Amino acid sequence: MITRKPGHLKTFDYRGRYRYFLTFCTFERHVIFVTPASVDLVMLQILRAAAACDMAVIAYCFMPDHLHLLIEGQRDDADARRFITRAKQFSGFYYRKEFRETLWQRYGFERTLRDEHGMLSVARYIFENPIRAGIATNAADYPFSGSTMYSVEQVLEAIQLRPGWYDRSG
Repeated sequence: MITRKPGHLKTFDYRGRYRYFLTFCTFERHVIFVTPASVDLVMLQILRAAAACDMAVIAYCFMPDHLHLLIEGQRDDADARRFITRAKQFSGFYYRKEFRETLWQRYGFERTLRDEHGMLSVARYIFENPIRAGIATNAADYPFSGSTMYSVEQVLEAIQLRPGWYDRSG
């Protein structure tokens, strides 16, 4: 599946203390993020880009063929476009070096969040994604999601998604 080029907002410079919901799809939607080796390698580079661009990773979830990120600028000059470019470049380079495959589709999806409610809704969406996909029965047990700012339990409490709340096993 190849996606068309999504456009950036023309009147917004993507700098500052804003929050963004990002989705990066793997090249041709290949199933990649099913082992700790691939997830850890990519996550390390996402964190490297976040540090370089003054971004915090509030929530993330590696699905087999895509990655969801909820990020937030930590300074007035934090640059989300720069983060997106670096995150994909760094992770793509090291993934290709290790696994000899292209990692990402060229374009991703982004949404700028306007308020706290939007952030909580997105965090909930991110953590429920493995459950909706049928690859987990409990958000707290999915090994490839989390936050670099909070414990999984803190995030689940904030979004009112308590362990067992949405259990598909029963």
